[in-house]
Amino acid sequence: MKQHQRPLARTGILSALGCLCMLGILSNVYGGSSRVMAWGLMRWQGWEPTIRQFEQHDKTNPPKPGSIVFTGSSSIVYWESLASDMKPLEVINRGFGGSEFSDLDEYAKRIVVAYRPKAVVVYEGDNDLAQGSPKTPQSVANDFRKFVQIVRSDLPETWIYIVSIKPSKLRWSEWPRMKAADKLMLDFSKTQQRVQYIDVASAMFDAHGNLPSDLFISDGLHPSVKCYALWTSIIKPLLLQRFGS
Repeated sequence: MKQHQRPLARTGILSALGCLCMLGILSNVYGGSSRVMAWGLMRWQGWEPTIRQFEQHDKTNPPKPGSIVFTGSSSIVYWESLASDMKPLEVINRGFGGSEFSDLDEYAKRIVVAYRPKAVVVYEGDNDLAQGSPKTPQSVANDFRKFVQIVRSDLPETWIYIVSIKPSKLRWSEWPRMKAADKLMLDFSKTQQRVQYIDVASAMFDAHGNLPSDLFISDGLHPSVKCYALWTSIIKPLLLQRFGS
């Protein structure tokens, strides 16, 4: 037994040393902030396994041609009723939790372009501007521009819908920066053909300008069933108007 424990212990030590080394590198790059270092470690890990799972799933369950792809961060991942909410439209959920716009840009050809969809609905920017991230509203807008260019290079006829960053209880202190990013993405959308901005944020506030708690699950960040119903009432009519037939 002791002979088997020693290699395992050595592996654990090497893994720990690797993590410490990476944290040291991130500390030098991003400064000593623990939040920023945690952000950097998350960026280092990547989402390749998740993307490969999508591709493996597609081999055994090929999606219907001409569907609408929904992609982005965990607010898309957790939208479990998406397929039924968007009926009779055919949709594909390709959200990957924790992602930022730069991640979507990296994998866009594999989880968007590969399906040759007639439209793609994107929700990103929320994680980009979370507390501790060094990103800015301008960098989010720049990543959105890059995404449009990536899709346009292969699919010039595909419509691109960008969903506004949502306000949330957990990230309320970051809402001013998120609003600034929304404004930049809206302004860019107005200059592009087949690109449309969808504002879901405004409807999330009540008549007194407050953000109802029941729009979120217990973490105060992710949408509740009520919130998804609200989003459906805004997004679905726009898609049906253009693709209903």
